[in-house]
Amino acid sequence: MSDAKMSDPNLARRDFLKGAALGGAAASTALPQAATAQQPAPPAPVPAAYAFLNTREAAFVEALVDHMVPADNLTPKGTDVGLNIYIDRALAGAWGKGDRLYMQGPWKTGTPSQGYQLPLTPSQLYRAGIEATNAFCVKTYAKPFDRLDEKQREEVLLGLSTGKIKFDNGPPAGPFWTMVYQTVMEGMFSDPIHGGNRNKAGWRMIGFPGAIAVHRDNVEKYRDKVFPNDPTSISDMS
Repeated sequence: MSDAKMSDPNLARRDFLKGAALGGAAASTALPQAATAQQPAPPAPVPAAYAFLNTREAAFVEALVDHMVPADNLTPKGTDVGLNIYIDRALAGAWGKGDRLYMQGPWKTGTPSQGYQLPLTPSQLYRAGIEATNAFCVKTYAKPFDRLDEKQREEVLLGLSTGKIKFDNGPPAGPFWTMVYQTVMEGMFSDPIHGGNRNKAGWRMIGFPGAIAVHRDNVEKYRDKVFPNDPTSISDMS
């Protein structure tokens, strides 16, 4: 979450989400402008059954995604979009286990251009980062992250994103925040088959037509207009 977006209460987190999507990989497909109309309510979600997160970690992630993606006229809140499910599945799977990471060291502090440089798999970093963030919250506010009010949660996330929060015991806060940001964005805009973007809420918000790559001719035709069709996901084609 950028400093400007988080520090200025007049700039909604929804604008941040849309900007992140349009500024990232999705923008390379020249997406049409997003619709601003009320989106259809998704089916009632089945109670979450987690493959990786324990009860304390699940409470943290649910509070996190509901704060970063609040319910409004464009999308439901983060847990209703399934962001917590996406994160849990990612951490429980091959990515979370670090199957494609070089894990043999040496473990020296790298430059930003060198990417991830920790001796922790993504799931280990996430778990350690949640524990360290909760410890910071208890020390600062006398309660864990999921029990903070909205203003306090905003302060914590702003502190993580700007590097102002340093963990007394735990992993570096910067790489943890980077991974949190990455997984929330992925859950919001990935194909719904992976657990997030339920009812294609993220795609509908930004006007993305979906997985079928046959919309080249529509890029100019629908520029600055609402794309008229529902997005198509992988499961729609099965």
